[in-house]
Amino acid sequence: MTHNIYSEITPELKRLAEISEKSCLIDQQLYVDMDVKRGLRDLSGRGVLAGLTNISDVRANIIKDDKLIPIHGELFYRGYNVRDLIKGFTSEDRFGYEEVTYLLLFGKLPSEQELKEFCDLLSFYRTLPTYFVRDVIMKAPSKDMMNTLARSVLMLYSYDSNADSIELPNVLRQCLQLISLFPLLSVYGYQAYRHYHDGKSLYIHPPKPELSTAENILRLLRPNKKYTPLEAKILDIALVLHMEHGGGNNSAFTTHVVSSSGTDTYSAIAAALGSLKGPRHGGANIKVIEMMKDLKEHVRDIRDEDEVSAYLKALLNKEAFDRQGLIYGMGHAVYSLSDPRERIFKGFVEKYAEEKGLQEDFELYSLVERLGPKIIAEERKIYKGVCCNVDFYSGFVYQSLNLPKELFTPIFAIARIAGWSAHRMEELSNNGKIIRPAYKPVCSDGVYHPLKERV
Repeated sequence: MTHNIYSEITPELKRLAEISEKSCLIDQQLYVDMDVKRGLRDLSGRGVLAGLTNISDVRANIIKDDKLIPIHGELFYRGYNVRDLIKGFTSEDRFGYEEVTYLLLFGKLPSEQELKEFCDLLSFYRTLPTYFVRDVIMKAPSKDMMNTLARSVLMLYSYDSNADSIELPNVLRQCLQLISLFPLLSVYGYQAYRHYHDGKSLYIHPPKPELSTAENILRLLRPNKKYTPLEAKILDIALVLHMEHGGGNNSAFTTHVVSSSGTDTYSAIAAALGSLKGPRHGGANIKVIEMMKDLKEHVRDIRDEDEVSAYLKALLNKEAFDRQGLIYGMGHAVYSLSDPRERIFKGFVEKYAEEKGLQEDFELYSLVERLGPKIIAEERKIYKGVCCNVDFYSGFVYQSLNLPKELFTPIFAIARIAGWSAHRMEELSNNGKIIRPAYKPVCSDGVYHPLKERV
């Protein structure tokens, strides 16, 4: 048998899937009648409280006179406004990812000596086991880099002589190793796929201990290992903005749920990767790039607001691009007036676009950012405001850095592993019970009939 036989969707499978779907469908009105929060969110998009966290905070509204009032979004890591953190290390012309990782894991900003020791520790762990690249990454490379990354994470379990211990010093060691290794696992996985499936030259560059995470990503990826300080710094800022986003995001919640079962670190992080892979969570920036490419192909004058508006309306009416009725990069589960990550990032992206000669592209993105929320409000019934989110500009930056689309979501994971690690440590530190939400059954009782009597 061949792989294609296993992958084939036969008429019989389609028939069985229709039966399964029919048995799974639930009357959506029941959620309203029984006051069940679908997806742990109410109609306005607010999440249902499922736990407490001391790691980060997303603020998008205030309560005034018992009413929920939307405000411009703010994001805090361990009580520090992300805007202040980024302003701090950029004003001192430093990279920030490692410093903010320390903050997330240990709850305080490091001293100069503590930061140096922490960076040295990450550099020490940034080495894969002997023959891991040959025996794991090079074998049957997947076309999807998130699956490749998850497989590599699970395989690291086999190389760990103390893989199952959930004592905090051991879990911290494992988390630090994964934080250090994610860039290698992601880029090497992409290089292997590119070589075996596309027939391209194979580059496996070693990391340099003295370089930051952002610098090493670019060094590992590019054939000549070259990059500019500007490129590394804009990527570093993107990593900081993506590394954590409150305990309620899907992958952080997944980390809490799976960690609460007492499983090993590698399984918990692999589960979080599975969550982030989903296009509703981590894959939106790729869709933004593809949408903007389609816009350029179908709009004659990209500076004409009426033409761009017509295209955006066609998107919402399922008449353009992928016909899903979405303007990608617009809207967020929590934010309504603004996404603080987008507002922070845009300021750096504008300067970056000027230096890279990409002003025309940036102006188009800015135009869509301005028009999109207005058009959505006109065309759709919405329960809260719509704003541009961080994915809108991150895809633009990644593309201008010549990062392959296959690595857009893994780069998100390279950033978010810091947040996942902090949430895993938090869940295990509090020694709580296994997370087990309730589901209300709505199926009717059945009467058993012998096999021969069934129709």
